[in-house]
Amino acid sequence: MLGLRQAELARQVGISASYLNLIEHNRRKIGGKLLLNLARVLAVEPSMLTEGAEVALLASLREAAAGLPRPIAELDKPDEFAGRFPGWAEVLAQQQQRITGLERIVQTLSDRLTHDPQLAASMHEVLSTAAAIRSTAAILAEPGELDPEWRDRFHQNLNQDSQRLADSSRLLVSFLDESDTGDERRGVPQEDVDRFFADAGYHFPALEQAKPEAQPALIAEVIADASSLLSEAARLIAREALQQYCADARAIPLEPLQDILNARGFDLDHVAHRFRCDMATVLRRVGLLPEAMLGQAVGLVVCDASGAILFRKSAPGFILPRFGASCATWPLFTALTRPQEPLRRQVVQHSRGDHGYECFAVSWPHRAIGLDRDPLYRAVMLIVPSKEVAPQAQVVGASCRVCSYNRCAARREPSLLREEF
Repeated sequence: MLGLRQAELARQVGISASYLNLIEHNRRKIGGKLLLNLARVLAVEPSMLTEGAEVALLASLREAAAGLPRPIAELDKPDEFAGRFPGWAEVLAQQQQRITGLERIVQTLSDRLTHDPQLAASMHEVLSTAAAIRSTAAILAEPGELDPEWRDRFHQNLNQDSQRLADSSRLLVSFLDESDTGDERRGVPQEDVDRFFADAGYHFPALEQAKPEAQPALIAEVIADASSLLSEAARLIAREALQQYCADARAIPLEPLQDILNARGFDLDHVAHRFRCDMATVLRRVGLLPEAMLGQAVGLVVCDASGAILFRKSAPGFILPRFGASCATWPLFTALTRPQEPLRRQVVQHSRGDHGYECFAVSWPHRAIGLDRDPLYRAVMLIVPSKEVAPQAQVVGASCRVCSYNRCAARREPSLLREEF
């Protein structure tokens, strides 16, 4: 109502915009001086801000009810329940938050154990070495005399394989130990690139302001200074992503885009017409804008024609798998079947019925088409959280292994979770 941006409010009270965002989403509690400072800047009574806890409690109760497999009486009266039994309501809300957190953990561990190439290689090394040791030991345990030369050779092999097993086991334990937060953390290149973009807030002002001829050198400098890009493969992926970022920034300059968004909201057709660019450029550009500029957090996913995720930026509450195949019902993959035809879908993820999303998706030819060259398509999906879940919202999931929606026609494999989880 005051026309304040999130970043400006955060600056006036002396905190970061990201910390203020956590407060607004009820992920950080406040009180004392910070509460008073916020109330002073917003010109309201402190009680107006603290009443938001009741709203968050009711939202948690509705989320708990939305995950039930069948309707139960009195689910339309969460405020009455919270008013009569505030303590039990808080217990139920906290349990719902814990279940949501455990779902994320199950998803992450399942994806990692199933698809992480480094983990698979480590496990193969341990198992193959153990098999070699068992084979050698079985030969030595057979009755009868062995030639001394062969016996010494088998003993030497047994010693070498035992040392190899000890080393590979130690590396496997080190890999699984997530407490290691130093520079030696081990991740796949795509994860390193995701972390690199997240650390930068998905926004690079220096690249925005640089002239086109200066951008390649500046990209090289940004990559060289990035501590999260641990391998040459990660640096190559990041370089391509930053080149695409610069091309989109040149096509749609920041300041006029901000004016359009302030005046017309998410009128993406108008943005494409105003800057005479394709919808894929618009979606990529809007998806990586700073949250303070958009007024809310949005998500962005890019894939190639095989369905492999090339870039991911999470939207609040929308689960994106870290590894492996994503949900086949995402509008992102529908766009691949309709080249260069933009589509718009209202979606809701199964078991998260109080989180609605508006998804915009389109595919585009990533490589120039020629008479002797087949087109290579990529697709992009912008994920915008909705305040309400549309009645006609399409039910989607995250990935089959951690989605309990067994009636889905696109299911590829049984889920680890039960329908009522």
